Amino acid sequence: MSKGTLYDKVWENHVVGKLPTGQTQIFIGRHLMHEVTTPQAFEILRERGINAKHPELTFAVTDHVIPTDIRSRPFKDEQAELMTKTLEDNVREFGITYFGIDSGKQGVCHIIYPELGLILPGQLVVCGDSHTCTYGAFGVLAFGIGTTQVSHVLATQTMAMDKLKIRCVKFNGTLLECVTAKDLALYMIKKTGVEGGVGFAYEFSGEVVDNMSMEERMTLCNLVVEGGARSGYVNPDETTFKYLKDKHYAPKEDFEKAKEYWKFIASDKDAEYDDILNIDVSKIKPMVTWGVNPGQAIAIDEKIPEPDDFNQKEKEEAEDALEYMGLKGGIELQGTPVDVVFIGSCTNGRLSDLEAAAKILKGKKVSVKTLVVPGSETLKRHAEQMGLDKIFIEAGAEWRYPGCSMCLGMNPDRLKGTQRSASTSNRNFKGRQGSPTGRTHLMSPITAAATAIDGKITDPRKYLEEESL
Repeated sequence: MSKGTLYDKVWENHVVGKLPTGQTQIFIGRHLMHEVTTPQAFEILRERGINAKHPELTFAVTDHVIPTDIRSRPFKDEQAELMTKTLEDNVREFGITYFGIDSGKQGVCHIIYPELGLILPGQLVVCGDSHTCTYGAFGVLAFGIGTTQVSHVLATQTMAMDKLKIRCVKFNGTLLECVTAKDLALYMIKKTGVEGGVGFAYEFSGEVVDNMSMEERMTLCNLVVEGGARSGYVNPDETTFKYLKDKHYAPKEDFEKAKEYWKFIASDKDAEYDDILNIDVSKIKPMVTWGVNPGQAIAIDEKIPEPDDFNQKEKEEAEDALEYMGLKGGIELQGTPVDVVFIGSCTNGRLSDLEAAAKILKGKKVSVKTLVVPGSETLKRHAEQMGLDKIFIEAGAEWRYPGCSMCLGMNPDRLKGTQRSASTSNRNFKGRQGSPTGRTHLMSPITAAATAIDGKITDPRKYLEEESL
């Protein structure tokens, strides 16, 4: 049983009591929402004549269904317009702060909330979205919840939960060129399996994590749910504090006092964990998925595994994945033609992600349809001030407005038929990008940019070598 970890400390600070079911009732310090998982929750409150318990602790945004090309209202997609207007009406009725379109703050939920300073170390955060685990990068406990739970939180500001076990994942060693937080996450999921983290929250540590930026830590935490874990976090440190300083919702006069608490809730040096996983990063290369879940991944220069390389259950899954993806085991994935490249999402739609892609694309041309979608209006402005938009446009890519875009098929940015995509998003499930037969390969922004130039899955180190000649 874990002891002295950040998880233990934050959990105990939010316990309200024990329920007859045996679960723990916990207080929710920050409740975040978007348009997809909230309509029914608000309707439940309305039917029961209940007001939001603490509307000042809840914040909302539209991101999943919003178009990223033409955003004039009403939206061309009637369903998107309905969902957006429904959220707008609901937040107005229940007194919830809303970051609407063209507010200057709209964007992908897991990107705008941190950049506004709404996510602070020691909080317990929930959102009706599975990738809520992203916020763990700030030293918080963050959980994705369902629509019914959203209604519970709105009504009571509490939720019933079971405490998780804690696995400490230590990344140590020296990163090779072009290896990013995205590659580390895909490698970890491949190593543990997509169900390897069930019942756990992950604490990420080690010299590699210590040296990561906040944006890289967010990418790492964003993907823990794809490996079966419910949540993941990084202990707050000076990198965290520097990021939060002067953010809109972060403490102002009491910032130094807040820092003392943030340092206190970090895991003790002698903390005890339920499990420890050590990963040497020195041999990890740029990763890319070949199948239909994030665990079906290989290094960019590896061959696709043969189904016979797996046990019976995994063999059947591999055969099914290869058939769906139109691939064969035993061949190189590198060189496989793609139809679309997507750079964006809550996984890799931050400024540093765009900078990394722009570095590869500068002075070159893409050979396939390429969408570059910044994660927020704020981020979009910063990127344009830096001239990143010009690099993408001159390369032939499409520079879009913020939104979830092609991460999922809930807006006009979708694959068609059996189109093959190189994507910086988080899921390569069947039909995930809008077409029931569409094929998705997950990779980092660096690898995606190289792939966009060649029109086929490409090792990004190729372009670094060219620069050094």
